[in-house]
Amino acid sequence: MRNRLSPSSGSPFGSSWSVTQRLTVVAVVIGVLLATAAAVAWVSGRGGAPSPSRTTAAAATSNPRSAAPAPKAASETGAVAKPPQISEPVAYARAAARMLWSYDTRDTSRDQQLAGMHAWMTRETKYADWASVSGQVPDPLLWSRMADQDQHASAHVTEGHYPGAFKAALADDPSAITEAYIYVVTVNGKQQITWTKGGSGAEERAVTLAVQCRPGHDCTLAAIAPSVTQ
Repeated sequence: MRNRLSPSSGSPFGSSWSVTQRLTVVAVVIGVLLATAAAVAWVSGRGGAPSPSRTTAAAATSNPRSAAPAPKAASETGAVAKPPQISEPVAYARAAARMLWSYDTRDTSRDQQLAGMHAWMTRETKYADWASVSGQVPDPLLWSRMADQDQHASAHVTEGHYPGAFKAALADDPSAITEAYIYVVTVNGKQQITWTKGGSGAEERAVTLAVQCRPGHDCTLAAIAPSVTQ
């Protein structure tokens, strides 16, 4: 990432989580899926596609990862999109991916970014892996450098689908989903990044998300899930 809010993980922000950590939420919810997904490595560079770090915005040359603190105030979320009222898993995952791939340091502070992202999370703490999401946000120093360059990004989502491993797990044990109603969805799209003095870059993106969609309720985000993209 070099002065960009998107280094090498499965989302627009960097992460160094291990396979075991990435599997935690899915393992709690769908034991059958764990057996399939555990064999899949958490691939750097957002699940096999070119890493966003290949497009350079400006001065910063590294992206040290620091643990993201809990948002200070959810009432001020800057340019971060608000969670939609959607009860269909794939549609919600598409919206969540668009949110994760979009940011605007011109009018959104790091705390606001975190608060806006947190608003999308499930309130069921047993299933919420906030660290997998908040850990994607750069440390305060890097965010300030990005803001110095007026760096911002928009996203276009092309498609979303259930990975083959998830569909196979449900076929083997359809009742497994009924404990927490968490669905695994892979989303593909493109991110456009712009910074000061006409700088810009674009690249393909992909991320696999765990979303919770209980019957009769709007969906919420549970975690950035293992990179299962088949």
